[in-house]
Amino acid sequence: MELAGLSVSQAGEWHPKGGDGLVAARHLWHYGYQPTIYFPKKTSNELYDRLATQLKNLDIPFTEDFENSLTTSNHVVDAIFGFSFSGEVRDPFRDVIAAMENTKVPVLSVDAPSSWSIEDGPPKTGPGAKFMPATLISLTAPKPLVKHFTGTHFVGGRFLPPSVAEKYDLDIPEYKGVDQIVEVSVQKGSNT
Repeated sequence: MELAGLSVSQAGEWHPKGGDGLVAARHLWHYGYQPTIYFPKKTSNELYDRLATQLKNLDIPFTEDFENSLTTSNHVVDAIFGFSFSGEVRDPFRDVIAAMENTKVPVLSVDAPSSWSIEDGPPKTGPGAKFMPATLISLTAPKPLVKHFTGTHFVGGRFLPPSVAEKYDLDIPEYKGVDQIVEVSVQKGSNT
């Protein structure tokens, strides 16, 4: 998660949410940005509690009003669900996804735009049906949903061993210097 969050932080100046988003927020704060954190649904997960404590120790603000925070944000990191999401979007996430869908503020989604199926892309109806973030960062490797994505696409994270890439026949991009991200182009119908 630490390297994933570092990768997300290198993709731009954002307004993070979610586990990788929390790590990215800490890195962004150290880069000199002023992130704000929004949790649609509080969790009692020990890892999230520790990450939140780190952010509070840096005086990074947490907000309970996502829509209002959009009025003062330059960017948003969508790290609500990631690639493990499936099914229909339920409360309290519906309003947040609708706000991201309708905002003019650029959104960067981590692994998968929230509400999207990892295989099939955006839902046919409901929250997220018209959600197209400006940027997507695929951690480790692009997911099948990228064939539906039309924005700027990065692959992030130099943490995949060559043996795993070979086992799953993944085309891992070449990273420059110490960069944790690489911009890649996606052609419709392709997963790379």
